[in-house]
Amino acid sequence: MSGFSRRGFLTGAAVSTSAFALAGCNNQGSSPGAEAQEQPALADALVAFDGEHQAGIATAEQAHLNLVGFDLKRGVDKRGFASLMKLWTEDARALCTGEPPLGTLEPEMVQQPANLTITCGLGEEVFNLLGVDKPQWLKDVRSFKRDALEPKWGQSDIVLQICCDDPLMNTYALRHMVRAGEHYASVKWLQQGFINAYGSQEKGATARNMFGQKDGTVNPRSEEDFAEQVWIDEGPQWAKGGTAMVVRRIRMNVDTWEKLDRSSRENAVGRRLDNGAPLTGKEEFDAADFEAVDDYGLPVIDKNSHMAVAAPPADHPEQRILRRPYSYELAPDGKDGQLSNIGQVFICYQQDPTKQFEPIQARLDKSDLLNEWLTHIGSAMYFCPPGTRDADGRESWWAKSLCEHAGL
Repeated sequence: MSGFSRRGFLTGAAVSTSAFALAGCNNQGSSPGAEAQEQPALADALVAFDGEHQAGIATAEQAHLNLVGFDLKRGVDKRGFASLMKLWTEDARALCTGEPPLGTLEPEMVQQPANLTITCGLGEEVFNLLGVDKPQWLKDVRSFKRDALEPKWGQSDIVLQICCDDPLMNTYALRHMVRAGEHYASVKWLQQGFINAYGSQEKGATARNMFGQKDGTVNPRSEEDFAEQVWIDEGPQWAKGGTAMVVRRIRMNVDTWEKLDRSSRENAVGRRLDNGAPLTGKEEFDAADFEAVDDYGLPVIDKNSHMAVAAPPADHPEQRILRRPYSYELAPDGKDGQLSNIGQVFICYQQDPTKQFEPIQARLDKSDLLNEWLTHIGSAMYFCPPGTRDADGRESWWAKSLCEHAGL
């Protein structure tokens, strides 16, 4: 399939149309005092698209998520895949910098990027298509006893994680990327999510999930942490600077959770709900004392609490991950008197899921007290290529070095 025939046809018309549209906007009358109004700081906020690593991973979580899984269409060969990567990278770079992508007829829709990031991940099937060896860990996430996985939330060939602090911009970016790639890939699923609104809490504060708990307290924070836990630094050159993404869709039974008293909720989590501190501490980032006992000789932090079970064992300090979760809410389906249909799009990043996410989840699946209120219904795994280089402009695109390794 050709990579840019669509663009060649649209370029001239789009440029002239965009110029006309912008000229029309400039001639519009303005309301009294409009010139004195300052542009909201968020509207012009940018996250650098190019860099050693893809944006949207170490980036502070934005308020809105569109996670969209794609399957390559029948007949798309490895050259078609490379064309899709070039096309998508060029458009994503434009969108994230507040510039209209080539061929768009709605330039006014992209002028407020509001911290937009678009992150690309590749499933196992892409490596089969390219005919190159995949990372040894890139396969279906291992099965767990409590899983109730639904095929509709399963593995896809490609994933785009689109995050933004403005819901309109986020929706437009999703629409544009789907439309731009329509000749190469079709949508398999769309998972949408949210956290606290931009500006509603201090910058860098840990977001809460729908159980009311702070989610992500133990995330890596320093460059050294990310180098040790997240960024791939071994193996072929095309993989270095990339990372592994795991996606889990988790249904949360908020209806029964809310019947618990507050102390029971905190016991299940292992942390205070008000500020996220361990039950043995005072502040969110205090170290937990798993040996502490109360006046009755019972552990202050239950050994089966979510916090205790998820903590890395002393002999496996590598079992840490970067959590980037978002809550979701859908209409109740009416089953069993359901009052809400709430859950989490759990996204995490690491160097090797078989050594990080999977052993953590195996422990949680076995004994986490929160299991009574959680059901995992979706699962997928992806390789996220390293970042692109700004100096190369259009010549730097997602998975370029991987495609070159495949002889393209």
